[in-house]
Amino acid sequence: MAQTLEQTLEDIDLSHEPLFNVVLLNDDLHTDAYVVEMLGRLFFIAPAQAFRHAVEVDTTGRTILITCEQPQAHFAKDQIHGFGRDPRIKTCAGSMSAIIEPAVSK
Repeated sequence: MAQTLEQTLEDIDLSHEPLFNVVLLNDDLHTDAYVVEMLGRLFFIAPAQAFRHAVEVDTTGRTILITCEQPQAHFAKDQIHGFGRDPRIKTCAGSMSAIIEPAVSK
């Protein structure tokens, strides 16, 4: 006897790892140019989109860069933390900060 679509979907394992947001946090020690350069080099984000992230982090204090599974989110956060200082600002001592947080499903 043939299965219904509902039965077939129940048979397919649709479970996956929970997703996490990688959130870039604002500070006053990095320029928009730094954010654009970092996002392009680390995440291959196009300059226009990277600039939108720079504006969002500057105006709201944070911007979600990517949403992925936890191991990749930790790797992305570590890449941001290791990117280095902004050479355009003499008082800049290091990288920007990022956090990971569970993604909320809608």
